[in-house]
Parts: sequence; C-alpha cells; structure tokens
Amino acid sequence: MLRALRAYPTLLRIGFAEAVAYRAELLVWMLTTTMPLVSLALWSAVAAAAPVGRFTQQGFAAYFLATLIVRQLTGSWLVWQMNQEIRSGSLSQRLLKPIHPLIAYSAENIAALPLRALLSAPIALIALFAVERPAVGAGALPIWAASLLGAWLINFFTGAAMGALAFFLESSTALFELWLVAFMLLSGYLIPLELFPPVLAKVAHALPFRYTMAYPVEVVTGLIQGSEALYDLAIQWAYVAITFALALLAWRAGTRRFSAYGG
Repeated sequence: MLRALRAYPTLLRIGFAEAVAYRAELLVWMLTTTMPLVSLALWSAVAAAAPVGRFTQQGFAAYFLATLIVRQLTGSWLVWQMNQEIRSGSLSQRLLKPIHPLIAYSAENIAALPLRALLSAPIALIALFAVERPAVGAGALPIWAASLLGAWLINFFTGAAMGALAFFLESSTALFELWLVAFMLLSGYLIPLELFPPVLAKVAHALPFRYTMAYPVEVVTGLIQGSEALYDLAIQWAYVAITFALALLAWRAGTRRFSAYGG
C-alpha cells in the first residue's frame, strides 16, 4: 500500500496525459451520457400544466441537470478496458508491475475527471443561474462529496467484478449491458424514483442502482436532507464494501485461471 501511495501521483499524471491524448474518444463517451437532457425535455412538457409530485418545470430542470453532472463525475469504463486487455493478453504487462492493476486502473479513471469536469462546469453554471435554487445547506456539501465518491467506487468495483468475468467468458460486456439497463430503469437516471409506484420505489431504494445516481442527485437538489441523507450515505458505503469484496474475489479467481493458461 505504501508503494501504491507513493506511485499514485505519477499514475494520475500518466492517466491524465492519456486522457488528453485520447480526448476525442473521451468526448464521444461523455456525449453518450446525455439522456437526462431528453428526460428533461419530456418531463418539463408534462409539468407545464401542473407540478408532478414535488417537481415543477424548474424542479425537473434542477434534477436532470444534476443527474447529468453526477453521471459525468461518477461513470467508469473499466469493464470494457478489462475485456479488451484480457482478450489481447496485454493484461500480462500489468501483472508484472509492482502496483496492483486495480490501483492503476483507478488512477486512469480518476485522471479523466478534470476533462469531464470541464464539460460539467457549463452545465453547473446553467443550473446555478437559470433554474430554481434548491434549499441546500452548507452541511449537505460534505455529504454530497462523500456520495459522489461512493457512487464512483460502486461503479468502479462493479466494473472490476464484471470485467473479471472475462477471465471465464469470451466477453463479459453483454452482462454489463444488462446491468446498465437495470441502472437506466432503477437508478433515477431517467425518472425520479419518488415518481415510481410505491412498491417499485421500495425495490429501487433497496438496490444499489439508486446509490450510484439518484442519491447524490437528491442530496444536491435538497430532496433529502439531514438524518435521512446520512442514513442513505451509510447504505451507500455498505454497497461500496460489498462491491469491493466482490471485485477482489472475482479478480483473484480470474487471475489464477489467467496464469494457469499462460496468460
């Protein structure tokens, strides 16, 4: 761990240089995460006549602009990267290095955040000046920061666990695409969860998808506050621990098989 901590700043610099070098691919990836803008147009039209639950037109604008920002800051492409490297055999080079590959992968993902933030900054300014300002206290900002980190970690470790399935399957991206479908439907990415029927809303609140999207959005838009926000933060970080354990188990089992076949 000490070696990893010393090497991490260098890994971040290398990752940032790669993100800049492949900025076109990064831009294409970011543009594929703009579905909240479509949802914003649809729900704003619905709310034109009357509010939908707690949401006015400006309320929907605040929610979906926050959704777009959270998605930019917490997404991870690790599952596709791992599949490519496992199939090509280039993962062998990572296994020979003294830093755990998952630590190197995390640095590469985090290093792209400044470029994503550049895209998110104009959206944040629009949200600040053009839409209804939610009643969010200063105490919510640390919770929101922790929720963003937790959402990113759940996405990263889920990607690592599913990426490691490529040690056993020809490709695990199809399974991850099923996860993405569930994410789209149950995370609050396309529809605020409080607009779900009560039974489905309870199911969505119990699953990890909410804690990768709706929970950070609800914190920053003031939909949840105080003890409720802290309670949900504890649940989110429990999911961080669970996905971390699953990622390590899948990685260790997969690399043993990879080595046995001369990868």
